[in-house]
Amino acid sequence: MATLGIPENTIRILQKYDFHFQKKFGQNFLIDPHVLERIVAAAEITKDDFVLEIGPGIGTMTQYLCENAREVMAVEIDQNLIPILQETLAGYDNVNVVNADILKLDIAGVAEKYNGGKPIKVVANLPYYITTPIIMELYESHVPLESITVMVQKEVADRMQAGPGTKDYGALSLAVQYYSAAEIVANVPANCFMPRPKVGSAVIRLTCHQHCPVEVEDERFLFRLIRASFNQRRKTLQNGLGNDPGLPVSKSQAAEAIEAMGWSQTIRGEALTLEQFAQLANYLKNSIKV
Repeated sequence: MATLGIPENTIRILQKYDFHFQKKFGQNFLIDPHVLERIVAAAEITKDDFVLEIGPGIGTMTQYLCENAREVMAVEIDQNLIPILQETLAGYDNVNVVNADILKLDIAGVAEKYNGGKPIKVVANLPYYITTPIIMELYESHVPLESITVMVQKEVADRMQAGPGTKDYGALSLAVQYYSAAEIVANVPANCFMPRPKVGSAVIRLTCHQHCPVEVEDERFLFRLIRASFNQRRKTLQNGLGNDPGLPVSKSQAAEAIEAMGWSQTIRGEALTLEQFAQLANYLKNSIKV
C-alpha cells in the first residue's frame, strides 16, 4: 500500500481519481512525512487510543494514525473523497470513514459508542476558514476530550497561545486557555502542502483541562463579557461593555464593577487575564442579577 506522505504517491492517487481541489472546503493536503510523524508524536497516540480525525482528505495522516492508534474515525465532508479514502485506507481494519460535517456530528455519542465515554483525542489538518468554529464547537459542546492536536494557520496558532497585553491576545486566546493548555509544537512551511497555501502554518496541541482553571458562575455570561471587551479593542473596558447591545450591562454598572475590582477606569480588555475576567463576570452576575 502506497504511503501518501510521499508526494509522488499523492499525485498518483489524485490523477487516478481525477480529483480537483475544492476551494470551498479549504483543501491543502500534507505531503511531508516528517511533519506527519511530528503531529502523531505531539498527539501522543498509543494503541489504547480512539482518535477522531477531522478532514482526512485522501487519508495521508489517517494512515499514520491507523498505524499508531487502537481505532480511528475519519470525518470527511467532501463526498468526492470517500472513494479515494476507501482505497487508500483499505489495508487498515481499525478505521471508520464517515462522510459528514463535523459541526453536525454527535461527537459525545461517538465518544460513548467507540470509547466508552472516556476522553478522546482529536487530530486534524483543519481548513483555515473554519478553524475557530470547529475548535469552539468541540469545547462548548463539552464532549469528553483529552487533547486536540491540529494544523492551523500560524497566525491563529499565535492567537491561541497569546497572553494579556500582546497584539494577538483576544477572545480566542481566552477561550482556548479556559478549556485547555496550548503549545505550538511545529511551524510548517507552505511547501509541505499540496496545493501550497498562501500563509504559514503551525501544529498546536491543546491539552484539555480536567478541571477549569478559574471559578465562574455562568460560563456563557463570561464569554459574552469577553467578546464585548474585544469587539472594539481600542476602547476602554468600560465603553466596550457599556456599548455592547448583546450585554445587559450599562456604562455606569461597568464603571462601578471596574472600581470594585480596584482597576483604572481607562483599563482595556486586552490587559485582563482569564482570572480577572472570571472575577469581573462573577461580580457583575451578582450585582446586576443577569
